[in-house]
Amino acid sequence: MIPILLALAFIAVLMVIVLTGQPDAFKISRSTTIAAPPEKIFPHVNNLHQWKPWSPWARLDPNSKASFTGPDAGTGSAMRWEGNGKVGIGTMTITDSKPSEMIRLRLDFEKPMQATNLAEFNFKPADGQTLVTWSMSGENSLMGKIFGLFINCDKMVGCQFEKGLANLKSVVGG
Repeated sequence: MIPILLALAFIAVLMVIVLTGQPDAFKISRSTTIAAPPEKIFPHVNNLHQWKPWSPWARLDPNSKASFTGPDAGTGSAMRWEGNGKVGIGTMTITDSKPSEMIRLRLDFEKPMQATNLAEFNFKPADGQTLVTWSMSGENSLMGKIFGLFINCDKMVGCQFEKGLANLKSVVGG
């Protein structure tokens, strides 16, 4: 019995050491170049009503429900979504919007896990095209650190960002 208790204690200590070595914060970022000026791309992101044609999460659950509050576009515009286990439940709110330059959003996830993260889109003109960067950052909770031991979150979310940026490129025609 004592060897089993010692082994469990060792595993618990090892787990604490591994988890404290995990980062307290994360940032996931992906970029693409779209053959269009920023002012042609910006409205598709700044108006949450226009997300469905390019959002990768809308394609994960075509039956998800969305409701909108605030202005149609820009700062204060918000969208609440409810979907399957892949999409979950939450709200995103545009907290800052600079035309054709940048959009910041607050993401409040309720299910499958509770979290608040920040997302940002940046639009940088370059040689008649636009470099669009989509990033998300936040704090790693204990559950997030445990989840991160088994799942590569950068790859999982980054893959969706890549799909979304490709969809946005297709919608914009660039």
